[in-house]
Amino acid sequence: MVALGDQGSARLAALRAELARLKLDAFLIPSDDPHQSEYVAACYERRAFISGFRGSSGTAVVTADAACLWTDGRYFLQATEQLFAGWTLVKDRLPDTVPIDAWLAARDGVQTVGFDPLLASSSFAAELRVTLALAGKELRALRANPVDLVWAGDRPEHPTAAAFSLDEAVAGRTVGDKLRTLEQQLAAARADTLVVCALDEVAWLLNVRGADIRYNPVSYAYATVRREEGGALVATWFIDEAKVPHAVLAALRASAASEPLARVDLAPYDGIVGAVEAEVARGRALLVPLSASAALHELVPDSQRRALASPIAMLKACKNGAELRGMRDAHLRDARALCRFLAWLERTDGGARDGESPRAGSGGAVEGTSARAKRARAGDGVRVDEAEAAEVLESFRKCDEGYVGPSFETISAYGPNGAIIHYTAERGSCATLGISSLFLCDSGGQYVCGTTDVTRTIHLRPADAGAHVRACWTRVLQAHIAVDTLVFPAGTTGYQLDAVARAPLWRAGLDYRHGTGHGVGAFLNVHEGPHGMSLTRIATNAVALQEGMTLSNEPGYYEEGSFGIRLENVMAVRKASTEHAFGGKQYLGFEHLTVVPFQRELLDLALLSAAEVSWINRYHAECLSKLAPMLCGDDLAWLTRACMPIGDGA
Repeated sequence: MVALGDQGSARLAALRAELARLKLDAFLIPSDDPHQSEYVAACYERRAFISGFRGSSGTAVVTADAACLWTDGRYFLQATEQLFAGWTLVKDRLPDTVPIDAWLAARDGVQTVGFDPLLASSSFAAELRVTLALAGKELRALRANPVDLVWAGDRPEHPTAAAFSLDEAVAGRTVGDKLRTLEQQLAAARADTLVVCALDEVAWLLNVRGADIRYNPVSYAYATVRREEGGALVATWFIDEAKVPHAVLAALRASAASEPLARVDLAPYDGIVGAVEAEVARGRALLVPLSASAALHELVPDSQRRALASPIAMLKACKNGAELRGMRDAHLRDARALCRFLAWLERTDGGARDGESPRAGSGGAVEGTSARAKRARAGDGVRVDEAEAAEVLESFRKCDEGYVGPSFETISAYGPNGAIIHYTAERGSCATLGISSLFLCDSGGQYVCGTTDVTRTIHLRPADAGAHVRACWTRVLQAHIAVDTLVFPAGTTGYQLDAVARAPLWRAGLDYRHGTGHGVGAFLNVHEGPHGMSLTRIATNAVALQEGMTLSNEPGYYEEGSFGIRLENVMAVRKASTEHAFGGKQYLGFEHLTVVPFQRELLDLALLSAAEVSWINRYHAECLSKLAPMLCGDDLAWLTRACMPIGDGA
């Protein structure tokens, strides 16, 4: 067997040989697929294949004498551990870091830079082309990706999972209704045709879901929406037709027909290029989203292209009443599973003592957890390791008949591993849960009614956590409370609110290298745009938070080599009732959807204000009220203890 490091060196050498053959001095390898997805199918994991880094965000650049990876603070430690020999980590978004375009422009020996136009957004390609041109250099789009030539026969096949329909009671709107709304958006943009590229936007528009990408219930597909003469409105779904059962297509067409003159056609996945070219030939104006690939943008002349943000992004982000009801239901179901897991951890001391195994309703034990995790649940005196703990949590989630699967890979991290923001526990080599440090568990589920994302950080011996850890943990919870209780005027962006979360940490000289919140889809991607709450992503300053948006609230603190803390709920933006309405503006606030207790034993009560104590007691009373009817026995006893009041309310 060839060692992984040797494989990495061989791959890099083979790629450099291809670049020399193509007369390229540098080549960019982003993490994207042709739809600019965050998570991608295995066949598109080119950056991971060539560099070894498996995080969901990062761009690699290879030249004849350098191989560099740019990624942000969430992945610094992970990239350090995973990059193959010969690679250099560039810590992106730090004040002294040189961005990719400037690095290439200044790099000696780099004259011609190659890129795959299917994998780069038009805005990124345009900015890079300008920067390189100012330095007298060239950006060249390639027809074939040279990484694929290196990957050759080992490259995984394109996914073939079947699409399925989303019940209109969950979606809240018919396809025809959505098409009519888009007709108005097209008219406002002076466009005849909308090109839909993002996979979650295609799924939302057509009330369908899929399973082509792990964790994200989407299918690889494009769509177009065309305004035709006589008021006809035609959506075309570009997808491998073998993925579309007859019943799904029939339901889709019936949903579209809820609006007169609206219909849905089916076309092959690779037919999108010809369809765009045909629209151009008809002299029609096309709205091609800014986030679409450079390859699609280049098909449309400037005079016919409306390069704007996709109108679907905002429509999808602002959940309707049915979607919000589904999200609340999903978070209740998920809270039950997570509470049973936390109760199990406490009851069994992390698997070292006897404890009831997860049950699917009144049936038998849930299958799928490792033999060691099962033995630990039976009380063999050995605590589970991080990977096995994640398996136990997953088995509790599987007890719910509406559970589809995880919404991302569970971050199950004990002690120093918790400081790796997007840590992955490797089965067979990860840490065993102990009693001397914190255990951070960041997980989520896809349910037929919604998507969840929740993080709790606990200690199996909270009384022994130490003053410093308790103070840091309390500061993080204060940051969480600060966001949860915010009231702000309409028009405020998440970028503007991010500093509010950090203030309790800043007062102690602490901080964290990730955003405070990201959008969350409704039985869609767990990371959803265009909104967010982040000082590290200036793009979130371009989108005001609006009623119905759902997003996470996840401040944290991380000490490299020691521990990590993150406390995360999902929230929905809602109208706030205020005494006044300055400037005639509506004011907004948040409704937390997650109802899972925080480990109150880790609190440093001396740091809390009376208002914060009151919030904690109200939150735990809500958890108890909503979850008590869903739990029984030892799990209910755990919940009752976990939700006991603190401070003067005790």
